[in-house]
Amino acid sequence: MVAHYYRGELARMISWRDRLDRTTNWAIGALAAMLSISLSSEEAHHSVLLFAMLLILVLLVIEARRYRFFHVYRARVRLLERGYFANLFAPPLPGVPRIALEALAEDLRLPCFRVTLLQAMARRLQRNYCWIFLVVLLAWLVKTTSEVADGHTRLVHTLREFLANAAIAGIPGLAVVLGIALLYAWLLYVMVRFGLDEDELGPGQVHV
Repeated sequence: MVAHYYRGELARMISWRDRLDRTTNWAIGALAAMLSISLSSEEAHHSVLLFAMLLILVLLVIEARRYRFFHVYRARVRLLERGYFANLFAPPLPGVPRIALEALAEDLRLPCFRVTLLQAMARRLQRNYCWIFLVVLLAWLVKTTSEVADGHTRLVHTLREFLANAAIAGIPGLAVVLGIALLYAWLLYVMVRFGLDEDELGPGQVHV
């Protein structure tokens, strides 16, 4: 019974792990598409990259929700490995506390998430999305700090030129820059404030 239950939980964990990878692939694919549209032509507007930031943020939230489910099944699998199989293969020495499976039984009776949405977002930012957001920010800076003049591309040399390039339709450039700064400051805050300090190893992870 335990072996079949372990296989079932492992299959569910792998399924949610695959969903996480799929969402990350969507974010990378969307970033690549937006970069190709924005940087392939000098006339392309930088608002495409702002749309990419919003799209990646939506995908981050979706992936964080999926990570909460993955974390539940990963914790169950790891508890079985440590609390049952490890003791079965090599019983602990006298004086070493055993890891009981009462926590697993209680979790099966009353399932609940072990991490909040913000904690899950912090974990995905630390693992993948911080680099994706950094790439799109650098691309946006490249787009807004250069302009076409007399058929040639040149770098802007004043703050006024930069803010003029950052403007979108009726939105002033200063408002756009402040919005992006607030978004990235909030992402950094989430990543630092809600980071998970877990010593628990998941399946497939080893001590370095």
